[in-house]
Formats: sequence, C-alpha cells, structure tokens
Amino acid sequence: MVFVIILFAIALQVFLTVKKISPFLSLLVVAIVSGLLLGMEPSALLASIEKGVGSTLGGLALIVCLGAILGKILETSGAAEQISGTLINGFGEKNIQWAVLLTGFLIGIPLYYNAGFVILVPLVFSIARRTGLPLLYIVMPMAASLSTTHCFLPPHPGPVVLVNAFHADMGKTLMYGLLIAVPAVLISGPLLGRVLKNTKAGSYDLFGDTDPVAHQHLPSVLSSFCIALMPVALISMSVIGNLILEKDNMLRRLLAFSGDSTIALLLAVIAAIYFFGLRINKTMPQVMQWASDAISGIAVILLTITAGGVFKQVLIDSGTGSYISSFSSTLEMPPLLFAWILTALLRVTMGSATVAGLTAAGIVSPLVVAGNVSPELMVLAVGAGSVFGSHINDSGFWMYKEFFRLSLKETFLSWTVMETLISLIGLAGILVLQLFIR
Repeated sequence: MVFVIILFAIALQVFLTVKKISPFLSLLVVAIVSGLLLGMEPSALLASIEKGVGSTLGGLALIVCLGAILGKILETSGAAEQISGTLINGFGEKNIQWAVLLTGFLIGIPLYYNAGFVILVPLVFSIARRTGLPLLYIVMPMAASLSTTHCFLPPHPGPVVLVNAFHADMGKTLMYGLLIAVPAVLISGPLLGRVLKNTKAGSYDLFGDTDPVAHQHLPSVLSSFCIALMPVALISMSVIGNLILEKDNMLRRLLAFSGDSTIALLLAVIAAIYFFGLRINKTMPQVMQWASDAISGIAVILLTITAGGVFKQVLIDSGTGSYISSFSSTLEMPPLLFAWILTALLRVTMGSATVAGLTAAGIVSPLVVAGNVSPELMVLAVGAGSVFGSHINDSGFWMYKEFFRLSLKETFLSWTVMETLISLIGLAGILVLQLFIR
C-alpha cells in the first residue's frame, strides 16, 4: 500500500506539472496529500511541514542567495565577459572548443543554468560568425559544461540542494564530482560537437552584431578569474587541509572555516562588491541593487526547493523510510542505481531537472539515513539522473532549440543526446567510485 501511495504521489506531481501549476504549489500539495494518505495525524503533518521548511532553508538559503548575488555581479560588471574573451583569445581558433568549454565551466559554477546560457549564447554566435565554424561544433562544449556543473559540481545551487538533503560533505562531493564531470563533459561536449560538425543548423543573425560591446571597461583578467573561482578554491583547500593537517592544527581550522560553502561564497561576494563595484566607482546603492535583483530572481526557485524539502520530510516522518530501504533490498538493486533510475524516470516524465531531483531526494533519503550508501555519491547519482533524456516537456529543450534555430530532429540529435550522455557517463563513474568509497 505504501508503494501505491508513493506512485500516486509521483503521478499527482506529474499531473500538476502538466497542468502548468507552479512547482512550489504542486510539491506542497503532493506533500500534504501523501502525508494524509500515509496515515499521518494532521497535527503531526503540520509539524513535519514546519520541520521540512526549517531543515531545508537552514542549510540552503544563504548558499543559494549568495551564489545568485555572485553570479549577478559577475554578469553585470563584465567579469564573465572578461573570462570568456581571455580564454578564447588564449586558446585560438584551432582550440576554440576547449576555450568555450572552460568558459562554460567557470561561468556555470556560480550561475543557474538559464543565466549562464543566456550570457554565453551571444558569445557563441559571435565566435561562429567570425571563424566560420559550424554552430553545433561550438555550441556543444558550452551546453555540456553548463549541464555538467548543474548536476555534479557544488557550489552550483543544484548539487548544493542535494548535499543539504542527504547531509553530505560539500568538499568530498566537489572532489568526486570533478572526477566524474571531466570525462562526462569531454565526451558530451567537444567529442559530440565534432560528430555533429557537418550538421547544417541554425543561423548567426539572431542577435545581429553579437560582438561584446555592453561593457566598455572590463574588470582585470586576474580579478575576474580569482573571484569567480574563489568559492571552489576555498572549498578545495579545506578538503586538502583536512587530509594532510593534524586535527588541532590552527591552519586546518582556519581552512575549514573559510572552506565552508556559506563562508566561501560570502568572501567571494565581498571581494566582488569591492573589485567589481566600489573600486570602479560604482556606488554602494548601485551594487546593492544588483544584489536585490539577484535575490528576487531566485525567490521562486528557493520556494520550490523548500517545498521539495517538505515532501522529503513528510516521507521520512510518515515511516516510509524503512519501507523504501526494504524495497530496494527486495529488488536486490544497488541503492545508487535505484536512485538514478528513479530520478531519470521522473525527469523524463516531468521535464524539470530540479523537481525530479527534489522528488527523488525525498524518496531515497531513507537509504542514506540507513547508512547503506555514501551520501556524496547519492548526491551525484540523483544529479546524474536529473539530466537524463531531456525532451519536449523540458523548458531547456525549447530554449536551446529556439535560440539556435534548430529543427526538432536536430535538437533531439544534439541536446537530448548530450544530456543523456552526461547522465549515463555520470552513472558509470559513480558505480566505479563506489568500489573505492564507502
């Protein structure tokens, strides 16, 4: 009966998604209906909702908001443009795919996918027009790097949500994620781009003259790179410090503090405010307006994440945990494979990677609580499943199609294949890592 209720909850979420109901509202409704059907008392259900909100926002709100502010400042100040231009000029036309790939990585880590995509699209058109190279040859490394950071690499908001849900270690997740992301992005980006090189698709005139002209005075190269990479560098240094320094070492404690994801992002935001704002004669009210715009832009996303946390908490508090654990054991399916399949099915059915990941997190959390699997690998398994098989019910599919003026067939052969490759390569990497990580 419990399994039937879970299936009904998933079906209800799919139905509400198809009806274009806000994911925030639909997830909240599904959580309440599931709790009642699972036999929870109304008072206990209300307490579970409150607990879910608190536990989700408590570990997430500051990280998501600070990440949004950093991304907005990088975009508005021209630092993102400086990073892009420097890499492209440094690599040259022969290695243009690698320049675009690295640009997508650097811009994709602090930014949501849609924001990074919109920033890089004019750049891709400009490169294609100036070099005469096929559009998809250049597009694929950009799209693959953005998708890979979206599902594998904290402090990108997507993985951070799952790190919080599974109580995983942020630094370890970043390290494992990098091991998986590198082969995933190489195969689904430059390699797939070369396979599609002869595909005649798109046109270069969507934006007219797409040469970057919005910023007459760009920030310095050094400050642009250093500040964009500061959160990743601080988190990585914390992980290394924990491995090589004694527990009571003062430097280790300092690195652990500065490598906390919230502190790392806060330090990067403070540096960005000074170097990309005050130092170039922007007033404090102007810079704070950037911050306000960034936070308002992610408010709905934050609420959706919170509703997903409520759903997760209701499933846990209703006693579903032991059932999910036993169900996975009965199927004799490895927990990581079970999580990936579940998330992939939700993604194909509902379209939204975020909603699929949040829904799956609520269902598989008991497997992590039971200690059957590494929480860091579970983060990556759900993240990999959340990008599988993107098609016509995914807004990203249509954004990609319309921006690059592709046919449906060309979009399936490029975008859908790319997303599926990232997911499958990610799953393979996770299963290999599981042999060495417990």
